[in-house]
Amino acid sequence: MKCLILGGAGFLGSHLTDGLLREGYSVRVFDRPNIAKHRHFEKDEKIEWFEGDFSNQEDLTEAIEDCKIIFHLISTTLPKSSNDNPIYDVETNLIGTLRLLELAKTNKIKKIIYASSGGTVYGIPKEIPIKEAHTTEPICSYGITKLNIEKYLSLYHFLYGLDFCVLRIANPFGEWQRPTTSQGAVTIFLNKALKNEIIEIWGDGTVIRDFIYVGDVTKAFLKAISYNGTEKIFNIGAGYGKSLNEIIFEIENLLGRSVSYKYLKKRSFDVPSNVLNIEKARDELVWQPETPFVNGLARSLDWLEKINSEKF
Repeated sequence: MKCLILGGAGFLGSHLTDGLLREGYSVRVFDRPNIAKHRHFEKDEKIEWFEGDFSNQEDLTEAIEDCKIIFHLISTTLPKSSNDNPIYDVETNLIGTLRLLELAKTNKIKKIIYASSGGTVYGIPKEIPIKEAHTTEPICSYGITKLNIEKYLSLYHFLYGLDFCVLRIANPFGEWQRPTTSQGAVTIFLNKALKNEIIEIWGDGTVIRDFIYVGDVTKAFLKAISYNGTEKIFNIGAGYGKSLNEIIFEIENLLGRSVSYKYLKKRSFDVPSNVLNIEKARDELVWQPETPFVNGLARSLDWLEKINSEKF
């Protein structure tokens, strides 16, 4: 069975690509032009590489051909930037996904598995840990768009029988997460610590997030392929939280030295705490995270040390 990964050259997509290949699937990666592959692929690996524009219907039509499972990992915005231009957020993410759903309907796609955001769709939590039934009141356009895509997936399932699964992912971290982007506190903090640069923390460091190792997220994606139960939306997280101050502490323990950091003004879209309840994923997907935070942090360190040494 051939799987299409929209956004397959990114952080999550790279891990998912390898996970699918290990399981024997044929993989077609679709992403923007000129993005470097995360590794060298051998000639006998069942992988195709498509470059194109998610908002271009012709590109999508070509990418979908002969595929049965679609993993939708594309997002053109970040939580911190989405409020600056919500029109762009809607036009590139929501409208683009509607084009995808129309194509999926006519091309008899078996299932769409969507990477939603457990960190933004709920808004300010009324209870911790957050269950899937928690109210959804996003405070950034990114979260609103993610939630609307979930709703349209449900609509196309109701109207046309298009199967889907939504994974509301917490804060993934691990190898291949680019430290130069504006997303991924663990990787950004660790990379700055390695380079003896000052780590910038928004607020006083007490903000709590659910950080999950990317390898565990990949396993949840794989479980979603064969899941045929009635549930459609799953929280995917570690199930416990760590503050940004605790992340600094863990990095110092791992490096065996202190690191430099400073506090900045709190950002308006940062909720004080976000930890996901993952009981439904445990019960229905038969999935649970297996990688302790410190182990994931050590793997991230090994990878960062490798890529930093290769630059010199």
